[in-house]
Amino acid sequence: MSEPAEITALLRAWGDGDPVALDRLTSLVYNELRRMAGRYMRKESAGNTLQTTALVNEAYLRLVDMKDAGWNDRVHFFAVSAQVMRRILVDAARARGAVKRGGAAERVAGVDFDRVPNVDTSRASELVALDDALEELASIDPRKARVVELRFFGGLSVEETATVLNVSSPTVLRDWRLAKAWLMRSLSRR
Repeated sequence: MSEPAEITALLRAWGDGDPVALDRLTSLVYNELRRMAGRYMRKESAGNTLQTTALVNEAYLRLVDMKDAGWNDRVHFFAVSAQVMRRILVDAARARGAVKRGGAAERVAGVDFDRVPNVDTSRASELVALDDALEELASIDPRKARVVELRFFGGLSVEETATVLNVSSPTVLRDWRLAKAWLMRSLSRR
């Protein structure tokens, strides 16, 4: 069985209550979860309070609690993993901002869509501002917000994003371009 098919089968078996499936699934998905977390934590200083391993472990614990999620397949699992990691990072950035600045939000000119801001730097305010803008976009156009979440936070490819959203790759590319422009405009007004 190929790895994607095996992951899908194990997700379903785990959802049906097979504890052995979870053990096997963990060994198959852990490296991909580390890659996703590494994307978030890349190029950061050694003194971070949130390290790649801690992000993976926290995400894993939350995912294990979601065994009844009705996983469709491997791509669905990693899409949900992206959402979980986004929540962990944003919560940590909000907490850091609240401690550092007494809860006051800083003005943000924009976000570098090639690199997720770190929760332990001055760029943490970018992550919080982006999350707020993304929530606003989701209320207007949920699919475009989901594209950003999957591509930016999840590191999914255009093709993987298209599979999750059940749309074509050109649609994902168009949504990605429009969503980034909308978010940059929104962030510049904050």
